[in-house]
Amino acid sequence: MAVKIRHLYKSYGSQKVLEDIGMHINDGETACIMGVSGRGKTTLLRILMGLEKADGGEILGMEGLRKSAVFQEDRLCENLSAAANIRLVMTGKISQETLLKHFEAVGLPKTCMRQPAKELSGGMRRRVALLRALLAPWDILLMDEPFKGLDERTKSAVIDYTRELCMGKTVICVTHDANEASRLGAGQNIIL
Repeated sequence: MAVKIRHLYKSYGSQKVLEDIGMHINDGETACIMGVSGRGKTTLLRILMGLEKADGGEILGMEGLRKSAVFQEDRLCENLSAAANIRLVMTGKISQETLLKHFEAVGLPKTCMRQPAKELSGGMRRRVALLRALLAPWDILLMDEPFKGLDERTKSAVIDYTRELCMGKTVICVTHDANEASRLGAGQNIIL
């Protein structure tokens, strides 16, 4: 089912953040939301996640969908290991061997699987947060600058892997980088 956003409005006091926003995202499509800072991209994602309410307009097609998200912040449980952070969101079991394959695919060393999140570097934390979102059960994935803080080589590998795992699924990604959108295979770029 397509996600349709019609005449969406959101203000904080007298500051209008979203004004008459509309878009149509087909089932199984990757759409990237782009625009300069302060245009309401994160606010739009938060509304789609159900974390904020719009002041007006409607969103169709999100009813009953399982959502997974990558936030701008990593939002990891600091005292849990990288592997435990990922297992928290999984409904079934995942073998250590399978989890290791995912870690290796995004350039994470085996040793970090047991490390508490608070001991990981920023780039490692980002990849754990991304894997957690990708490996959770979901119908729609919402990502807010998911590749920030990664060096170019790592970013390239992580984007390719993300695209592979998201093939045929609905993804909405906020990014400032047109190259990221292209590599993700975005069917459309929406400019706010």
